[in-house]
Amino acid sequence: MLDRTLAPPVQPLARVALPPAAVQALPSGARLHVLANDAQPVVRLQAVFRAGKLAEPKPGLASLTARMLLEGTTTRTARQIADEVAFYGASLECDAGFDRSTLTLYCLTRHLPALLPLVMDVIQNPAFSADELQQLKTRTIQNVRVERQKTSFLASERFNELLFGAETPYGRAFDADAYQAVTADEARAFHHAAYGLANAEIFLCGDVAAEQALVADAFSTGLAGVALAARAAAGQPDFAPGAPSRVPVAGSLQASIRMGRLWPSPTHPDTHRLKLLVNVLGGYFGSRLMRNIREDKGLTYGIYASVAPREQGTSLVIGTDVKGESADFAVSEIEMELRRLQEELIPAEELETVKSYILGKFANELSTVFEQCDKYKNLVFLGLPADYYTEFVQQTESTDAATLQALAQEYLSPVAMQTVVAGPGK
Repeated sequence: MLDRTLAPPVQPLARVALPPAAVQALPSGARLHVLANDAQPVVRLQAVFRAGKLAEPKPGLASLTARMLLEGTTTRTARQIADEVAFYGASLECDAGFDRSTLTLYCLTRHLPALLPLVMDVIQNPAFSADELQQLKTRTIQNVRVERQKTSFLASERFNELLFGAETPYGRAFDADAYQAVTADEARAFHHAAYGLANAEIFLCGDVAAEQALVADAFSTGLAGVALAARAAAGQPDFAPGAPSRVPVAGSLQASIRMGRLWPSPTHPDTHRLKLLVNVLGGYFGSRLMRNIREDKGLTYGIYASVAPREQGTSLVIGTDVKGESADFAVSEIEMELRRLQEELIPAEELETVKSYILGKFANELSTVFEQCDKYKNLVFLGLPADYYTEFVQQTESTDAATLQALAQEYLSPVAMQTVVAGPGK
């Protein structure tokens, strides 16, 4: 009979390798990456362009251009696009990030041939109606105005400004006046340059064996565009240690804390060991920050530490929300946990627990072909080697406490952290 008072034995994670992707260079200059898996009759098609904030010549262009793709083409209105997508039970969206913009289609495999012409129309023939553009600007500005009433938004905005520089793509805050000034002609010109197929990486995954040729043919001809080079997110300011940067929020009872620093890129030889170290600090529910700030002190519902990798700059971010009067105490407790990792070896039991959590979470993140494709995209866009995830598993398993202490001494000094507190006060 099963004894439910005993935890099941923990098994070591077997060697993990991503399924290989078939890569095809298309006549248009685009590359098609295919990960086939027929477990379910569904497909995801993503067209990724170098059209994020790094590429925009004017603030706001990347976001507006991406969102305008679904606001009508030369042959379809926004309503017709939405109705056609809904008719097939599909999902179609376009988002602009810091580095790139992505158009994503989810649908049943049997509906892909019918939806592919719509996808190509959206990518290549957006109308950029002046009326639709103005409505989109108005909605966006209003949404940001609402967000700026939240301490969490203000803290993150100031943190990125200080970390990357207020005039860089990664650090630039939303400017309503600049956003309002973008014209339809400017969006059209940016689309012509950035959304050409010469800039495209196409990712097709799921039950796609019979559809690969169809997709390859669709993306083989069309708007060529300009082969855009990556624009460096340079201009990062010299770090000036000192007291936390304060963002006063009148009438707020809550304070949001953001603490962190620039961090080694995913190509750094210590990247996997640093990931383990950050998880010990604040990467899961049983982390040191959670045990101290939430469980012991009762200052917050949650606190995290994570690494945000981007193509031109990676950062460590520690974040939490606390009562306004507790903000300074919470900052001091976070700094204390940083010093503990520098001064004391992590106990063996704690280290094994974190390793098991990380590797178990990683295995779970490979459970579907869509998640496998997301991991593969990291290899493509961050310039990582093919054995990156194999090395991740091996180094996570083999890293000892002394190595992590040395890394903490190098990277987790409290005086090296940029700190922002948004909340009540002057």
